[in-house]
Amino acid sequence: MCGITAFRGTTAAATRALGALERLEYRGYDSAGIAARRVDGSALHERTIHGVAALAAAVGRADGDTTTAAIGHTRWATHGGVTAQNAHPIEDCGGRVLVVHNGIVENADVLRTQLVTAGHRFATEVDSEVIVHLIEQSLRPGVDLGDALVAARERLEGSWAVVALDLRTGEIAGTAHGSPLICAETSDGVYLASDVGAIAPEVSAFRVLEDDDVVEVGAEGARWRRHDHSTRPRGLWPVPRTALLASTGRHDDHMGNEIDEQPVVARRVIDALVPGIADGRLWRGLGLDALDGVDRVAVIGCGTSLHAGRAIAGVFQRLAALPTRVVVASEAAHERWEPRTLVIAISQSGETADVLRALDRLPARRGPVLALTNNTSSSLARRSDAVIDCLAGPEIGVAATKTFVAQVLTGVCVALSGVCAAGRADALAFDADVRALTATPEALLAAIEAWREPAAALATEFSAASGFLFLGRGSGLVYAAEGALKLKELSYRWAEHQPAGELKHGPLALVDAGTPVFVVDNGDPRLDVDIAEVTARGGRIVRIGERVLTVGGSPVHLPRTGPSWGPLDSVVALQMFARELALRLGRNVDKPRNLAKSVTVS
Repeated sequence: MCGITAFRGTTAAATRALGALERLEYRGYDSAGIAARRVDGSALHERTIHGVAALAAAVGRADGDTTTAAIGHTRWATHGGVTAQNAHPIEDCGGRVLVVHNGIVENADVLRTQLVTAGHRFATEVDSEVIVHLIEQSLRPGVDLGDALVAARERLEGSWAVVALDLRTGEIAGTAHGSPLICAETSDGVYLASDVGAIAPEVSAFRVLEDDDVVEVGAEGARWRRHDHSTRPRGLWPVPRTALLASTGRHDDHMGNEIDEQPVVARRVIDALVPGIADGRLWRGLGLDALDGVDRVAVIGCGTSLHAGRAIAGVFQRLAALPTRVVVASEAAHERWEPRTLVIAISQSGETADVLRALDRLPARRGPVLALTNNTSSSLARRSDAVIDCLAGPEIGVAATKTFVAQVLTGVCVALSGVCAAGRADALAFDADVRALTATPEALLAAIEAWREPAAALATEFSAASGFLFLGRGSGLVYAAEGALKLKELSYRWAEHQPAGELKHGPLALVDAGTPVFVVDNGDPRLDVDIAEVTARGGRIVRIGERVLTVGGSPVHLPRTGPSWGPLDSVVALQMFARELALRLGRNVDKPRNLAKSVTVS
């Protein structure tokens, strides 16, 4: 959840670490901080609850004196309140060592008691502080920072990416276990960071720390201590081209620009993947066995990624007649897994802790795991049998928009290719789905243009509404779910999605005069009855995706024949409405309260 950056080099280390930190703020924005060592041995240590930008003045002053080593952090609070005192970097009792940490120290209470008994003074409420005191306890003549970090790591339980700065020597050391950390060398220094996006403009390649690796960075560069006792650096990963494709546009917020970019993202996915569908080349290129060897498909994900998985599962279910199920990753421990199950694990960051934990608990004899992610060097990608890049590019807004569309389309392309390779699809249905797929960029663009003014008008109309219902049937239900999630994330108003046929079994009691009810229309004729039930009780219906023909002055709703994954373009209207309502309520649509982009703790 938190973001870590560090730089050790010849000059301007604090500026370099801060620049990287600005590109990681979506990982947590409860507080931020930076610490650096100047060339004369003096220190900079600044922390704030006012965002990364508030650190700029202090860093500018520090680099006037030249800094050669720096660490930075942006925090999503798990332990301890949102205060400057609880912000990272956290220092030891003597002010020699500072630490930044992403993860959770599960035995922090036990360690804190032991360290207090040993005479250490704690200044924060956070679990991370035990790490800096453990390092302090191990540092002594003949023990360098890397050795002390290894000794501290041996006493930790939980997950961590940790970078420590020794102000006396100017050395930096980092290690990871269950949380991401990468290392990249430049011509004048070495970076450590939580995510390649932080340093993508500065480097062309990077290395990934595996669990319990340690990297020490001094004046001579990076030294590796791998968990297998080798000192050879990990292999290089190229920085993906999409890492540099940040959204720009007419809006002041990232989310608005990312919504507008969805047709471009869709075209990128389609141009890259559709040519490999009809001959099964895309499926075979992933190294997966033919679908003939699969009896069922299971999708694992969280939040928006889980919704994308539901849409993708529809292709396997409707075209290949394969049984499918969708598993909430945080509940996967309670599932029973059958052999010959294709598992599709979906995570935008590839570091979602609940998804990774779910994979760890899969039985050995089940079937292959396909990772669908926006980060092909991620922990999820490295743990899976096959990986497909969803090609969304960086998404800065915490509430997912373009990554949802990219995940659905990428998964659909893979599913269609697998179905084709196995010869399991009806030719007419398959051709109709491929035609719908290739038309998606235009459909998304049309939806953006069509809903720009209505979304704003509806936001004004419903600004005082305390709650919302989202309804759908069949393939439309997942988009109703995604619409409700977006509204909750951005507006902080309650929103509930329901299968429309379930209304009379309880949820209809929520409908009163003027209650906003959004209906995702996938062409199911039963929706007309559901809508009539809501209207009879005074609900305000907003129908998304309807096709209407005027006959004799009266509107006639036409059946909508959609693809196997449902009316993807309907999500655009729901995203736009959620954003417009949030803006009218004074919310920060890029940084919703209590949330962060990459959920790396369970």
